[in-house]
Amino acid sequence: MSSPRVVEVETPLGPARVHLARPPRAHGSVVLTHGAGGSIRAGDVTAVATGLVEAGWAVALVEQAWVVAGRKLPPPAATQDPAWLPVVAHLTTGRGALPRPLVVSGKSNGARVAFRTAHEVGADAALALAFPLHPPGKPELSRAGELRAPVPHGIPLHVVQGESDAFGTPAEVRAELPDPSWVTGVKGGHGFTRKPDDLVAAAVAFVRTLA
Repeated sequence: MSSPRVVEVETPLGPARVHLARPPRAHGSVVLTHGAGGSIRAGDVTAVATGLVEAGWAVALVEQAWVVAGRKLPPPAATQDPAWLPVVAHLTTGRGALPRPLVVSGKSNGARVAFRTAHEVGADAALALAFPLHPPGKPELSRAGELRAPVPHGIPLHVVQGESDAFGTPAEVRAELPDPSWVTGVKGGHGFTRKPDDLVAAAVAFVRTLA
């Protein structure tokens, strides 16, 4: 992506930073955020963002407030979610509102916050890159409730999961959802691969079903 516009949005945790790339006559918008490592410059995140823009979608890459504040780990949901809501509200209201359909998306921890809040922010769909269904080696500590959060509200969702993801394989994620076609398995683990072309293709294929 070239020369995204950077804006700051005030939240209860301080400012969040949004890198906005908006192609002319965009088909829709994806609000995409990082994982617990806190980097929107991670190879998988930037690859997906670039692929979506090239496919004609506006992309808002969000550095959450806890990252901008210099924290090393994401806060609990009760703190993280209220700091996410004003970011999406800022992007979807006023004269510069992002075009619909609106997809909320994230990598790992970012997918959790996107799925938990999809209904509250008025999203049209939700996309997870490596949903952390459970901590490695601890399937009993399931986050299936968060994974399914958009379902009761009729919000379409899709999960792109590495075949060897220690936080949950594609098969494990499919077992927690009403429709196995909502999950695409791709190469790699929780961080995918160095050239995640299959990840990008799956993300683009999902958003194209919405426009």
